Amino acid sequence: MEPTIISAITMLIDAVNYVGVTIFGGSMSSIHITGNLVDITDRSIRPVEIHVAEGRIVHIADHSGPVDGYLLPGFIDAHVHVESSMLIPSEFARLAVTHGTVATISDPHEIANVLGVEGVEYMIDNGKQVPFHFFFGAPSCVPATAFETAGAVIDAAAVGRLLERPEVLYLSEMMNFPGVLGNDPEVLSKIAHAQRSGKPVDGHAPGLRGEMAERYIRAGMSTDHECFTAEEALDKLKFDMWVQIREGSAAKNFEALHLLLHHHAHRMMFCSDDKHPDSLVDGHINTLCARAVAAGIDVFKVLQAACLNPIAHYRLPVGRLHVGDPADFIVVRDLVDFKVDRTFIQGRLVAEHGRSLIDRVPASTPNNFTCSKKSVTDFAVTSTDQDLMVIEPYDGQLITGKVRMPGKRENGQFVADVDRDLLKIAVVNRYMDAPIAVGWITNLGLKRGAIASCVAHDSHNIVAVGTNDADLCAAVNAIVEQRGGISLSNGDQHMFLPLPVAGIMSDADAYEVAEAYSNIDKAAKELGSTMGAPFMTLSFMALLVIPHLKMSDLGLFDGDRFALVAHAG
Repeated sequence: MEPTIISAITMLIDAVNYVGVTIFGGSMSSIHITGNLVDITDRSIRPVEIHVAEGRIVHIADHSGPVDGYLLPGFIDAHVHVESSMLIPSEFARLAVTHGTVATISDPHEIANVLGVEGVEYMIDNGKQVPFHFFFGAPSCVPATAFETAGAVIDAAAVGRLLERPEVLYLSEMMNFPGVLGNDPEVLSKIAHAQRSGKPVDGHAPGLRGEMAERYIRAGMSTDHECFTAEEALDKLKFDMWVQIREGSAAKNFEALHLLLHHHAHRMMFCSDDKHPDSLVDGHINTLCARAVAAGIDVFKVLQAACLNPIAHYRLPVGRLHVGDPADFIVVRDLVDFKVDRTFIQGRLVAEHGRSLIDRVPASTPNNFTCSKKSVTDFAVTSTDQDLMVIEPYDGQLITGKVRMPGKRENGQFVADVDRDLLKIAVVNRYMDAPIAVGWITNLGLKRGAIASCVAHDSHNIVAVGTNDADLCAAVNAIVEQRGGISLSNGDQHMFLPLPVAGIMSDADAYEVAEAYSNIDKAAKELGSTMGAPFMTLSFMALLVIPHLKMSDLGLFDGDRFALVAHAG
């Protein structure tokens, strides 16, 4: 054996403090590791030596010598759309493992709205190529509503076929709660497929309370990640629903819900829902654990929500740090900051001291994008004598307000009014050439230029906000030319992040994508946006299933009436 190879192996063994590492065929099939084992179920901490063979924990022995670090089951994101990271699954995994995440409950309905079942299969196949536990669901709402244009339809029969696959563990969030409450046959058929297969159904019912919430839950919904207040969460907990504390790049409910862990940790989980690549570089579920402990929540309750509850509810084949389990565990420096030193998945070291050890894998770039470039006049709005109905986004929330504002008129047209933060919002059908839907938005804060994205939940048409029609058109056309991405235009300034996979994900290196996203995000804020994540906020302005006012490619949508409305009426 070459001296350099011997040296490399010696350094690896020293770095991870193994005892008796045996290497066969270039891979570690047997390892021993010492540390303070945190037994969440028994609420105890003790020094141990863990023996792993062939990817499983075969023995845990008490250890009398000195040990460093704490051994925990790996963290699990209990509800996430991997696509919202703008990374394909294999690249998402490379970032997530550095923060101790070993598994995700992943709803692939973003790519499903673009490519249908083919998109779900793409996510499953790509995820299988890396050492990470991706557990995908069968999308329940493709398209999400009948008031927008999507790229595909997944009906009840297709849902049933997906649920037959062993890789598909649950029915993804049932956003169509009006359909559930109204006994829509197609909706009920999808739920019935999941129930016959013995697989849980995720819920999605923002603001639903009381008797209506009970009816929705009794129909089979088992979780909800859309609780905006503790009162709403308690209303759902009393009907035995699991409540997921969501803290993503745009929607942030941790502050509203975390104190419920004091008394309801046995029915709660942590999730991100949607997380952009730059924030995934910074942290994941580990940061929620640190915040909860800092807020005075018992550490064992915190770890129950972060590590064990998703395994119990979704019946996951993920290790709980018991003998016989898959060797899915992490080493953290302390139980305060939860800084992750090492992550193991099925006995394989996949991350160490913040560095991912998962190799990149080649990926294809399927897509569905056919619209043509637009002209500046396509964004014009003829003025009337009526006030405008305006979308009002809130930073850190998916819910929006609806306000009326007098429009600014020039040459017979309504135009943006930067002084009053009244901007144009446009949604462009990416699947065919069609008239552009133009509306109005406030509270985004842009003072110059325009931003656009075809990461636009859930149908992923192009959504754009601008201070003038020329920049608005330029930002949209940059996306049309590249068949997917996010863009910024401000006169001669143009920035673009290409997303060639379904128009919503990149196949590039995760760290490079995160850096590129950070740069364009910073540029959007330099144009005046006051949002913490301007592009993430923009992506939810077309999410019709979240009240109160949104935009689709067919026009302005009132989530309270669940109907399209006139822009200026």
